[in-house]
Amino acid sequence: MPPGDRESRTDSLLAGILVAIFLLQSFCASLGKSAVFDEPPHIASGLSYLVTRVFHANLQHPPLLKEMSALSLMLAGIPWPKTAMAARLTEGGPASKNLEWPIGIGILQSNGPDRVLFWARLPFILLAGLLGALIFIWGRELVGRQAALFALFLYAFDPTVIAHSYLVTTDVGMAACTVLFLFLLWRYLQAPSRLRLVWCGLALGAVLGSKFSALALLPVGAVLLLTGLWRKGEAPQPGSARKKDKKVSAPPVVFKAGAAFLAIVGIAVVAIEALYLFSSDPFLYLNGLRLVNADHGAAYNNYLHGVLGSRSLSYFAIAYLLKEPLAAVLLAGMGCVVLLRNRSVPLLVKLFLLLPPAVLFVGYTLGADQYGVRYIIPALPFAFLAGGVGLAALLGTRKTWARVLAGLLCVWTVVEAAGIYPDHLSYFNEMACVLEGSDQIGLDGGSRCGPLWLDDSNVDWGQGLKQLRTWLQARGETRAIRLFYFGSLPPETYGLKYTSVSAGELARGPEPGLYVLSAHIVARGPALGATWLRRLRPTAIVGHAFYVYDIPNKS
Repeated sequence: MPPGDRESRTDSLLAGILVAIFLLQSFCASLGKSAVFDEPPHIASGLSYLVTRVFHANLQHPPLLKEMSALSLMLAGIPWPKTAMAARLTEGGPASKNLEWPIGIGILQSNGPDRVLFWARLPFILLAGLLGALIFIWGRELVGRQAALFALFLYAFDPTVIAHSYLVTTDVGMAACTVLFLFLLWRYLQAPSRLRLVWCGLALGAVLGSKFSALALLPVGAVLLLTGLWRKGEAPQPGSARKKDKKVSAPPVVFKAGAAFLAIVGIAVVAIEALYLFSSDPFLYLNGLRLVNADHGAAYNNYLHGVLGSRSLSYFAIAYLLKEPLAAVLLAGMGCVVLLRNRSVPLLVKLFLLLPPAVLFVGYTLGADQYGVRYIIPALPFAFLAGGVGLAALLGTRKTWARVLAGLLCVWTVVEAAGIYPDHLSYFNEMACVLEGSDQIGLDGGSRCGPLWLDDSNVDWGQGLKQLRTWLQARGETRAIRLFYFGSLPPETYGLKYTSVSAGELARGPEPGLYVLSAHIVARGPALGATWLRRLRPTAIVGHAFYVYDIPNKS
């Protein structure tokens, strides 16, 4: 067997192992987590689309990913409810507004939350596995086999990606569709053909059908298409003897790129209409676009490092620097420097690697609500590819210290993924604790200091109810807990006995009793007057999501 074939087979085997490890982490973590805030409405909406063929629910998100979940639920025999509330949702009108929330909760409760979540989440786990495979396959063509394998390694052990990989939400799904579209566009530019153009259009339809923020990829695709065809026109054809001073004529290239782009967009429009089941209303997509963030509170204050206030341009940059493993951040920075300085890397490769994440990141910084690092997940695959380049550069040098450093960074990445398991959503790296006290740093990085920096889906999104139930049962706790829960699925779904407490009650000071507080309120509570949350150390932290305070009776 030629050495090249042997290396390729070895790389493919290692890539398969890494994808399998990722899938195992995602699947097993999913089994232990309750529904997060946004899952019930997505579950109900998808089922309503496929069963009733009516699109009234949750139009502020396109249908593709919800329909994937619904198809899995239908195959598992989980039905659309035959209730008056479900009928009102199907009929539409003002009376149907936001009914997908209680209907989704009802579907979970009546069919068993674990059963519903298993089948609803399964397509998302598989889609996230496909994303890992695409990072490797496309990465080999962009940055070489070694860097591509390292990129997949960073992906497979990334807490943020694992945390959201199984959720019935839109972020990892959009990331997968984004990479698929750009990969197919890359392949088209390598050898243009009508069939490849059709695949590009279908993939664009998929990414636009996964999340409305994917519209930012339209100008990105146009630039990449024009640049790729232009550079292809500059390259000498086999057997030709082009003169050095002969230039490619601009109008034909621009016309060809424009025609290809319009064809791709046209196919994408048809694909989107298919996702809406060719509804009688051809403007459903545009109607949904106008509803983006319609269910977000306009008066909601953003939280950043102890301060409640208006949006900050640094929010997502800080979230990335704190929520991604430090090894991945350092390697991504190193890889970007290597890519920019290496003149042997073609311009088109640099554009494919750097332009999409830059546009997405800037778009989210300027336009997205600041609820969590999850919004920038579609930009992360490109950071992993850059990180793979950085790791390959370290191992490619003959210097012993560089190779030792590369090994330590890999070990560090794996240890932290294991240390935070299965609570990946709450992960923070060590930088979160640098200003607060290094004694809080552990195998889970700086996760215990996370609520000092960020709130919402960065720390707790309602995913810890099952773990809380297990913890209370293990202690034989019979007291009704005083619960501040940040989620949509009622805690009694898992048999929890509790009394709800509000932020105002916490601000007045704790009464004697067992308080179980979401990390979300532990983060923003002090800014709302509950300063005791900074003074008292919790009795326990359950699933990195619930902070337990056992307040004794006053003597």
